[in-house]
Amino acid sequence: MTPTELGPAFFLAVVVILLTCRLVVAVTSRLGQPPVVAEMIAGVLLGPSLFGLVAPGLSHQVFPADLKPVLYVAGQIGLVALMFHAGYEFRAHANRALAGTAAAVSAAGATIPLLLGVGLTVLAHGHVPLFVDGVSMWVTAAFVGVALAITAFPMLARIITERGLSGTRFGSLALAAGATDDALAWVLLAGVLSAAAGDAGHVLTTVGGTVLFLAALLAAARPLLAWIVDQARLSDEARLLGTVTVLFCAAWYTDLIDLYAVFGAFCVGLVMPRSAAAERLVTTVQSVTQVVFVPMFFAYSGLNTRFDVFADPSVTVFGAVAVVLAVAGKFGGCWAAARLRGEPRSVAVRIGALMNARGLMQLIALNIGLTAGIVSQALFSTLVLVALVTTVMTSPVLEWLDRRDARTKESAPQAVPV
Repeated sequence: MTPTELGPAFFLAVVVILLTCRLVVAVTSRLGQPPVVAEMIAGVLLGPSLFGLVAPGLSHQVFPADLKPVLYVAGQIGLVALMFHAGYEFRAHANRALAGTAAAVSAAGATIPLLLGVGLTVLAHGHVPLFVDGVSMWVTAAFVGVALAITAFPMLARIITERGLSGTRFGSLALAAGATDDALAWVLLAGVLSAAAGDAGHVLTTVGGTVLFLAALLAAARPLLAWIVDQARLSDEARLLGTVTVLFCAAWYTDLIDLYAVFGAFCVGLVMPRSAAAERLVTTVQSVTQVVFVPMFFAYSGLNTRFDVFADPSVTVFGAVAVVLAVAGKFGGCWAAARLRGEPRSVAVRIGALMNARGLMQLIALNIGLTAGIVSQALFSTLVLVALVTTVMTSPVLEWLDRRDARTKESAPQAVPV
């Protein structure tokens, strides 16, 4: 398609995506699900699993193949803005006293699912048609392990914010552990891509580039952002332009070093000065992009998801086992680590429930693997199922825990005044 043809195709696709998301939000909100879960579901519904199956001709007209890269880039804008806001909010609740527990939860939440994912994939080799020809079994196994180890930090941040949990101990611990968890997972993903390419350059580029990025962030970006926010002579438009320039430069660089744009955006949010003016800037950057651009990423992922692969019984069994191991490894591992660190049961179980959500970040990793040619369509769809199930279950589990605690308090014997 020519650029002239892509323009109207893009606008039509965006209208369909946004209206579908709003419709699914209206339905799922009655079930206690946050909007971000609805956007995930809407993305899958717009793909070949439903829309493409029911109306293949119309689906091709609305989402032509040449439009996919455009949707991907537009979705990246939304993800960068979302992570910028998440980093800014995280700093408000950061607490050095939580560092030890957060590190323990993060380590358990990454290591246990990683090992379980590798083990499952090795056992499935030769029995389940999930592997790409020419790609080592160990590369595929490592990728599955990393995918199960990921926590959807942006989604975690949105769930915590939307449910008003930002100031709670388990909310703060989950944010800290989730950020660490995902940073580690992306480094591991870079290692998997290096192994797939037979080149150690990916890991060296990521590690060395990260050191340079952090140095530049502290030495240049932080004082520049403070100057932009505090400079009285600048107009609101100039402040917004300066902030977005720094944000997109960080996203560009971290994408370049294979740490990916979302973490550059998160780090810029971390060093953003805290003031009323900064709050307005962050809200302005995030508000429109979250509503308009983030759903495009979910639509792009949905267009690559084919649930008809589950017609093969072996793929269905693999998917079911993957879901069970993902929940056991992440939920169970984070709960156990929190308990070993002395956290109360009510805090530990909520940390496990929050850390178990994988949606957004797992979808990003899956799209990277698919683009790199190390993930088959069957494996992609199977791991999308894991992302959906583990994310959808988060809110119901939290609500059930709240109701259970409320009943416990009501049934507790009341002290009789003497």
